Amino acid sequence: MTQVLEQIAEVAGYLWQQGWGERNGGNLTVNLTGFFTTDVSKGEPHPLGVTLPHIAGQYFYVKGTQKRMRDLARKPMENGCIIRITDDGTAYRPVDDFVPPTSELPSHLMVQDYLRQCGSRYTATLHTHPIELVALSHHRDLLDDTERPNRLTRTLWSMIPETLAFAPLGIGIVPYEVPGSVELAEATLKKIRDYDVVLWEKHGVFAVGQDIMDAFDQVDVLNKAARIYLDALTYTAAHPDSQPEGMTGEAMRDVQRIFRLPKQRPC
Repeated sequence: MTQVLEQIAEVAGYLWQQGWGERNGGNLTVNLTGFFTTDVSKGEPHPLGVTLPHIAGQYFYVKGTQKRMRDLARKPMENGCIIRITDDGTAYRPVDDFVPPTSELPSHLMVQDYLRQCGSRYTATLHTHPIELVALSHHRDLLDDTERPNRLTRTLWSMIPETLAFAPLGIGIVPYEVPGSVELAEATLKKIRDYDVVLWEKHGVFAVGQDIMDAFDQVDVLNKAARIYLDALTYTAAHPDSQPEGMTGEAMRDVQRIFRLPKQRPC
């Protein structure tokens, strides 16, 4: 388990360095059930407000509420906690010294419950605020999610071959909802069926992965493409007749063929 906690701390440091985890922004959960064989939780149960039968009895590392990523990077157990979901799936109990978990815990655990329900190998969920992707979410013309792949995904894929190679599912889009709301959690659940990364309009992203580094890598690749696109648009501002060209459809098909895409979906 030490290696998993070290990886969590490493990713938290990256989030802070990238400027994606301002103040107490962002949160994460990682399933640690495989490291426990008996019930070592203690204290009174804390209601979740939802029933999550598929993760009943399972253990999770959770970032603490109002805790900073830069502090979590140095001291993960002082800025997060390990919890056990009760056997009826309606509450949690802490394992060690109690650090109140993120206010968005139900949202994260609803996704974790879905991943367990469908037998996914994914163990980690990550919410963060990647600057360039959030900036693009303020452009209405990029947020139409009725086609597959959607326009934003096609734009990001076309910026650099590695985006299509390493984020082959693209990015889903969730229209703006109040942070931490049930509506946001439910909308995210619908998109996670098809995507590793979901863009929360004017807010941030929610990502899933086989571990927390995998979830981070997906966001990192997509945000790099968003940065390239925005940088290309700075030239367009001075030269209106020149629009970012992007890779051709044929070039992107070559990438798909070489890398044997698409990647398996979360569920």
